[in-house]
Amino acid sequence: MVIAMAALMAVSLLAACSTKVSRVGAEEQIDVTDSWNATDSKLVADKMIEDMVTFPWLKEWEEKHDRKPRVIIQSVRNKSHEHIPVGTFINDLKRAMLKSGKMQFVSGGAEREAVREEREQQDVYATEKTRAEMGAETGADFALAGSINSTVQQASGKRVTFYQVDLELINLTTTEEAWYGQKKIKKVADKGGLF
Repeated sequence: MVIAMAALMAVSLLAACSTKVSRVGAEEQIDVTDSWNATDSKLVADKMIEDMVTFPWLKEWEEKHDRKPRVIIQSVRNKSHEHIPVGTFINDLKRAMLKSGKMQFVSGGAEREAVREEREQQDVYATEKTRAEMGAETGADFALAGSINSTVQQASGKRVTFYQVDLELINLTTTEEAWYGQKKIKKVADKGGLF
């Protein structure tokens, strides 16, 4: 009888702890914590690039040149209190830039190095007719760099997490700051005294 009761309790416990998983659209916003998430990344990237293309630097560029400005992302540093996948945020920035149709994007960093390595391999192994030329890269006109910062305040079961993303666009010829953008997100989590 004791063994049967223990087995029944074990089965009940396992049933209560089962996990149900369902698929949702990638664009659907789901917040299970107050941490930075995919929605924050896309929202911030879209808003900041939208802001960047409304500043005077772009109109001035278009008046002086017959092509779109070329932008390279130098770095976005995570200075927040948590692990933020900066690569995902950078990809969201790239997508927003290209989607705007107002500028061209030039690869940098590890992507550029991988392409250069491939070109070197082609120089040795591909036919002259099909190999990509050395020394024919497109240079960037502007560099985008910035950081993600955060602060956390908590008391009496309530936690407020504040994120601030700062980005600056620098003219690579003159080193002038063509644009400075800032986006802030504040999230409130209430756990009824559990923090």
